[in-house]
Amino acid sequence: MTMPAKENAVSGQERSTRKEPGQDLLKVTDLHTSFFTPEGEVKAVDGVTLALKAGHTLGIVGESGCGKTVLALSVLRLVPDPPGKITQGSITFEGVDLLGLDEDRMRAIRGNKISMIFQEPMTSLNPVFTIGSQIAEVILLHQQKLAHTKKQALEIASGMLNMVGIPEAHKRIRDYPHQLSGGMCQRVMIAMAMACRPTLLIADEPTTALDVTTQAQILGLMRDLKEEIGTSIILVTHDLGVVAQVCQDVAVMYTGHVVEYSKADEIFLKPLHPYTKGLMKSVPRLSEGFKGERLYAIPGNVPTFKDMPRGCTFNPRCPEVMDICRAEFPPIFYPCAGREVSCWRYKGA
Repeated sequence: MTMPAKENAVSGQERSTRKEPGQDLLKVTDLHTSFFTPEGEVKAVDGVTLALKAGHTLGIVGESGCGKTVLALSVLRLVPDPPGKITQGSITFEGVDLLGLDEDRMRAIRGNKISMIFQEPMTSLNPVFTIGSQIAEVILLHQQKLAHTKKQALEIASGMLNMVGIPEAHKRIRDYPHQLSGGMCQRVMIAMAMACRPTLLIADEPTTALDVTTQAQILGLMRDLKEEIGTSIILVTHDLGVVAQVCQDVAVMYTGHVVEYSKADEIFLKPLHPYTKGLMKSVPRLSEGFKGERLYAIPGNVPTFKDMPRGCTFNPRCPEVMDICRAEFPPIFYPCAGREVSCWRYKGA
């Protein structure tokens, strides 16, 4: 997919503020996000530390209920309060601590410099407004220099829909979400998220409930937009196949913790944490030697945040469990350059 030169242009101001490739764009340090319920505190994100480099795609992987979406919402400060609250840590974006900003300054960043594609596009779009008006609203809110009127904003919205591969975009801007397929709605969400040329795009399960062909198209679209606009991406997913296609770095989450953090190719070649190994074994294989074999599944279930086991929270499901695993939660170990793993088996490595 090739964007017209005019559409692809990035202003001198945007170029000057974007980080050079390889520099840290986003740093999350010792982040804790909890939900306070009548039954007690639920620690959905429990001490997460990670970084995203400019120009990179970071995959956040794990089963449902591991805290991936809450982490993404925490970066944008969209955790509902009450009952949710960020209780500790820092989130630094382009050198600015987002947790220290007032709501007006945060609103200027949210949807503008940092955009998010939410799960379930059919429910994320407002059913009573046309898709064109919903994209135009974002443009009028954050890009007044480009569009002073709704007509101008709709013209830009039409260009964005064309950019993400929606045919006859000038007509589609008058459609309502129910008139589009799931794949088309996902493209609309991407167009809306990219309308302001964000520095960071957070995509929360962007291929969920889409057929394989549409998934491939959406992933290809995100890769193209990343290259042409220079946007960095955080991809929240449970699909390791998606991670293999688009991510340079991977953070594996379990029960609110990052249990393994590494470059994507190293995790696929040699996973370290028993949970990561289990996820890898769960990926279906089409090779000759696997015909007729039952698909592997990690035994047990993710524990609820209100009923965590003592020690390492993965120990009831772990095939490599040791006595210390049942007694103490492991710190982060660094077995080799660029690899981080929270597992007692790497103590002293």
